[in-house]
Amino acid sequence: AEIESPGFLTLDPTGKILYATGRQHKSDSLSAYRIERMNQATRLVLLNSQPIGDGGAAHLATDRAGRLLLSAQYGGSSVAVFALQEDGSIGKRLQLAKHKGAAGVVADRQEAPHPHWVGTSPDNRFVFVPDLGLDAVVIYRLDADAVPPLTPAGQAVAPPGAGPRHMKFHPNGKFVYLLNELALSVTAFSYDAEQGSMTTMQTIPTLSEATKAKEPFVSASEIRVHPSGNFVYAANRGHDSITVFEVQADGKLKLVENESVRGSWPPNFNLDPTGKWLIAAGRDSNTLSVFAIDPSTGELSYSGHTVPVPNPICVLFGKP
Repeated sequence: AEIESPGFLTLDPTGKILYATGRQHKSDSLSAYRIERMNQATRLVLLNSQPIGDGGAAHLATDRAGRLLLSAQYGGSSVAVFALQEDGSIGKRLQLAKHKGAAGVVADRQEAPHPHWVGTSPDNRFVFVPDLGLDAVVIYRLDADAVPPLTPAGQAVAPPGAGPRHMKFHPNGKFVYLLNELALSVTAFSYDAEQGSMTTMQTIPTLSEATKAKEPFVSASEIRVHPSGNFVYAANRGHDSITVFEVQADGKLKLVENESVRGSWPPNFNLDPTGKWLIAAGRDSNTLSVFAIDPSTGELSYSGHTVPVPNPICVLFGKP
């Protein structure tokens, strides 16, 4: 089965259910699909769809127990929470949390809140929502047994005009890496697991000012942490590259290289679970390109393999 007009994708913790947003934030619904494997074939069976009720989602994720589905609405300035049923289908909406305020630093992009990603802490006690319009990560305490499940727990502040987009935890749970779309930078935080709070350690650019000046338009899109915890990768649209950082002992980052994605406009990329390969999507070139990862340096080497895929915007690895 083909997902109609797909956007961002995520799996439930078992890897048996796939959830999808509508493409390009335009569809006011989330959909659930059961993954069925027969011999060497895989098919998707639609379980159901549920309206968000506040515009299209830019990102979605399940909590780590697989009990809730969360979505971030860029245009609606909100975070929605849905109950998940035993069969993986999406139940009723439990909460719609609205963000308020505006950073106002970058004209036309920060005139209102714009939640752009949602995810949980490693212990599933907190939910984090980078908000491009607020220059902040909005933090909620999570209680899956309560209604509403989310209660405010503070914010982590990004540099003015940074435009937070996506974030990832380090495997050790002590560090958080926030990708700033507008400034093309990464802010590294130390993380207090007990309080669910983030403390800024460093902000480092993904591209130099001279490099950005050569492009008509650039913006950062995705960030990933290597399974080893030794490297961080960030994608740059417009420059069409992946920036590689080495993680230092204190959690701060050191630039390693910038590598071309061998395609156009990478909205997303991912690392395979073994940490040996990186696959980069080229939305406008209709391509997926494969890179080998050097385990000692984190550097990328183009494998020579690029496959045609229509307008890819999300790269997701399934589970065996």
